[in-house]
Amino acid sequence: MPKATLRHTFHVRNTPAALQAHLSQPQSYVGLSPLVIAVKDIRQNGEETRYTSVERFRFLGMVKYDNLIKVTLRSTPRTVEGEVDSPGGVRLDYRFALTERDGGTEVEDTLVVHAWNGPLLGYAAKKARQVQLARAGILTSRLG
Repeated sequence: MPKATLRHTFHVRNTPAALQAHLSQPQSYVGLSPLVIAVKDIRQNGEETRYTSVERFRFLGMVKYDNLIKVTLRSTPRTVEGEVDSPGGVRLDYRFALTERDGGTEVEDTLVVHAWNGPLLGYAAKKARQVQLARAGILTSRLG
């Protein structure tokens, strides 16, 4: 299965604990990803949280499609990570590494996008990169 790895590092003027707490809550991802409009079916299972995320795509500005994706979320004091399984053969592994630095937190956002073929991987990686870059600004605005 082809894959692409995307990394983006940015600074937020808040503590690693505040970022970890925010990123550990499924509800925080509504709007944190510009595509995510809702989360539902949240289940805590030991160290993992599993939930369904609703991503809204618009095609040609008129046709809307709500993509229901299964998300697994795990966190430690310095990381938040997990997996996303999307219908259509796209999977993402994600990790936020949180390091105290310069009166705030350096966030290393890493995404590994997997897809069953090259063209789908190209589309999914392009969308994932757009979301990743937007998320840095949104997270900085929310907590910085």
